[in-house]
Amino acid sequence: MSWTRREALLGLGSIPILGTVWWAGASGTVGKKRERETILEQLNIQPSLPSAVPAVSGKPVRVGIIGFGIRGEQLCRSLGYATDEWIAAMEEAAAEAKREGRPFTALEDFRNQEPLNVQITGVCDVFDVRAEKAMRSFGTEDAPVKRYNTYTEMIRSGEVEAVVIATPDHWHAPMSIEALNNNVHVYVEKPMTHNLTETYALKEAAANSRAAFQVGHQHRQTLSFKTARDIVEKEILGHVSLITTNTNRNDDNGAWNYDIHPEASPQTIDWQQFLGSAPEIPFNKNHFFRWRKWWAYGSGLSGDLLTHDYDRLNCVLKMGIPKSVMASGGIYTHRDGRNVPDVLQANMEFPDFSTGSTQRKGKEKGMTFTYSATLGNGFNRPTMLMGHDASMELGNRLTIWPDGGSTRYAEQLEAGKMSPQSPIYNYNPAASALDGVSSATSQYFADKGLMWTYVDGKRVDSTFLHMREWLSVIRNGGTLSCGIQEGFDEAIAAHMTGLSWKLGRRIEWDREGQQVIPIEGVNLDAVLLQSPPGVGSLEADVVAAL
Repeated sequence: MSWTRREALLGLGSIPILGTVWWAGASGTVGKKRERETILEQLNIQPSLPSAVPAVSGKPVRVGIIGFGIRGEQLCRSLGYATDEWIAAMEEAAAEAKREGRPFTALEDFRNQEPLNVQITGVCDVFDVRAEKAMRSFGTEDAPVKRYNTYTEMIRSGEVEAVVIATPDHWHAPMSIEALNNNVHVYVEKPMTHNLTETYALKEAAANSRAAFQVGHQHRQTLSFKTARDIVEKEILGHVSLITTNTNRNDDNGAWNYDIHPEASPQTIDWQQFLGSAPEIPFNKNHFFRWRKWWAYGSGLSGDLLTHDYDRLNCVLKMGIPKSVMASGGIYTHRDGRNVPDVLQANMEFPDFSTGSTQRKGKEKGMTFTYSATLGNGFNRPTMLMGHDASMELGNRLTIWPDGGSTRYAEQLEAGKMSPQSPIYNYNPAASALDGVSSATSQYFADKGLMWTYVDGKRVDSTFLHMREWLSVIRNGGTLSCGIQEGFDEAIAAHMTGLSWKLGRRIEWDREGQQVIPIEGVNLDAVLLQSPPGVGSLEADVVAAL
């Protein structure tokens, strides 16, 4: 697979290259076209392809699935395994889309997916209905899928080489550490840990294991983010002093109010195993299916959604763990008994970070990363990197605008060859693809590179590429794009945010000591797992209405 110059500019056709896109008053003359090409040559941006990985050859990789809920099913589809129910639902959705004359390619994309030479040999889920669905859908007479009652039983069985962990957050680290200690390869969903002690312990376990460890930040496979890395390295933006990134969701699914299965009961769910290290409470279907709403099992906005944005930018900038974090917010849009905030603002400070400078030495240094989230509004706010010379909007596409005060582009701005109101570069690898997005929440994930990327204008599941990379490293060796160090950075940043929101104070990182700076008289792990006083409690009239 190779890139021509035309492919390198793929997507510029989605905005007019001539006209106000390049400079005010430009026309389709030969001279102006040469000026445009000169600017492109000066920028020298190289759109990226997914990294080439050796094939997953030899015997199929034997994989066990731990946690077969919403995300577990999605990960299995990326491995090439879909449930009977999902296939039937997609066939019905495709037929409806055809009748309405709109694109819908989910089933076609799945069936055209490259085989990964993997065999799902086992499943472990505390809900009987889910475990039985996996066994029925994925097993055959010659290759049945075995159900394991506990994750330790699966990991120590000798019958799986690798595990995919898609459980509530409070189980991620114990399961990952157990697998790594037994040299079983791990693909774990984010955040990779639930508290600070686990984070330090998991990093040590990975360092002492022969197994491959990958965190599920699939956006690292997205072409626009790889292209953005090239832009930053070439200092096209100049010194970036501010990043703004956002979450806007405004539906039940986006607020973690997932469907409750009608067959859920103490007879079909192993409640004690679900609780694990969480506080003992009676069986509660709301907590089981909507666990992200409580700190005892999940990590709220900071661990579930901030982590996506933080890791996307860490992938592009490699800025590492912030020196300090301040967070605020509250439960303002979903007063339903949850104790994690549904509105969150977080400022991460990187006082020693720089993306380069075109001004005098020493004038510019330091950056603020701002995350703003609400689960009560669906307006799509872009991710912006704001530099002295240019600003970049970053998503599945990316666009660059020159800054009116730029040093690097001062001559072109003065000559009218550039304008702050007109992009100088727009990269859209999906320019020739047809997409059907079924909901606002799906659009949110798509814009952040969490659903797909594009190769030669064709849509490709980014999770598939991420899991293919992991499987290739298992068979062939190599480097993972989101291994233990990337997962460590993400987990620490998320936990610092959660601590700051709960304690109402700045949380700081000791780079030399590689730890969150302790606070006298405060057990930081206990703070992370508990609800602040009064948070999540409801007045009697609200309880009665639920």
